[in-house]
Amino acid sequence: MDRIAEIIRKAKEQARKESDSEPEPSLTSKVEWPVKCEVKPGLDGAIAGETTIGYVNGAKGWLIYRGLDTFDLSEHSTFEETSYLLLFGNLPTKSELAAFTDKIRKYRSVPKSVIDLLRALPLDKAHPMSSLETAVSILGMMDPKAGDTSVENETEISIKLIAQFPTLVGAIARLRAGAEPLDPDPNRSLASDLARLMSGTEPSEEASRIMDVALILHADHGSNASTFTAMVVNSSLSDMYSSIVAGIGSLKGPLHGGANEAVLDDLEEIGSVDNVESWYKAAREKKRKVNGFGHRVYKAYDPRARVLQPLAKLVSEQKPEIRKLYDIAVKLEGLVVADLGKEKKIFPNVDFYSGIVYAAMGIDKAMFTPIFAASRVSGWTARVLEYLKDNRLFRPRAIYVGPINVDYVPIDKRG
Repeated sequence: MDRIAEIIRKAKEQARKESDSEPEPSLTSKVEWPVKCEVKPGLDGAIAGETTIGYVNGAKGWLIYRGLDTFDLSEHSTFEETSYLLLFGNLPTKSELAAFTDKIRKYRSVPKSVIDLLRALPLDKAHPMSSLETAVSILGMMDPKAGDTSVENETEISIKLIAQFPTLVGAIARLRAGAEPLDPDPNRSLASDLARLMSGTEPSEEASRIMDVALILHADHGSNASTFTAMVVNSSLSDMYSSIVAGIGSLKGPLHGGANEAVLDDLEEIGSVDNVESWYKAAREKKRKVNGFGHRVYKAYDPRARVLQPLAKLVSEQKPEIRKLYDIAVKLEGLVVADLGKEKKIFPNVDFYSGIVYAAMGIDKAMFTPIFAASRVSGWTARVLEYLKDNRLFRPRAIYVGPINVDYVPIDKRG
């Protein structure tokens, strides 16, 4: 376990060293509404609200939850404690964490009928994120209190979903592999049980801790596409289940949570370290996107990638096929950063190494994004609850650029 702590400490030291000269961006002070901002397509630059949950400092490469650096949380915390922090705004006391963990244990199981309905899905054809959408939707249909959109009830549903996501993701993974789903073990951490429920094997203490770190690092990340989607749906006073289903649908996309699958596809296509330079040269000539690089917010090295890169090295030590992918990734990173890092501020993002970590743990590529969802559900629910307390329906406008005052021509005169 000390190896993991040392990896995280070194990553933090390097991040701080490289960020000292970078300026502090704005967007960290109280907003006086209405606010003026420069908005680009895709709502880039739009200010949609205020938050105390998380802060991404793109210039310095920092990621902060409720004022706490994610490097420190990764080293010292657990996914359960981090989830509490995101939901309730502070690190829990021992008694608060015990009560929260007891609720998590109580809610871990899902109704047998949900698992039976998952069995009926075309799991060999459908993406597992689609299966996860269906499962969460069914949970909402079965909850008689789903329509109660009070903050109190939505908070309770949030805790249920955080508890149940590992069980659902594990069941989907097992059914896709032609195996029987396992019952959750309430005596395990969510991270350890997620690894067990997916693989059907006992994860090592180190593997469980690495999964815990991965869940912490993926839990929240500003007003990203899936978080904003969940908030938009909930702002209409739809229920929490529907809001999270919408978040899953957004996360599924290859420009968001599905990117780590695409990274592994690239690394497998390259095939060997000897092919990296020619592959990258051809990709640049064709203006092909190199998956796992660049970020809408970060103009520095993604802090999550700083941790996941050495963890990928660690978990691939005894796995030659995965180590080959890691070595390809390291060489590709060197080429991209040398080419685009200084001028365009393009560096690896969280997706570039996370897939290698999961592959080394024996997890099927298609299940990478559901793991992301099992983490991000904490951030989704926390952001939805924060906005719900002072809710206002999201209603942006589009600029109409079509014709006006077109005369209607009867169908018999249209030629």
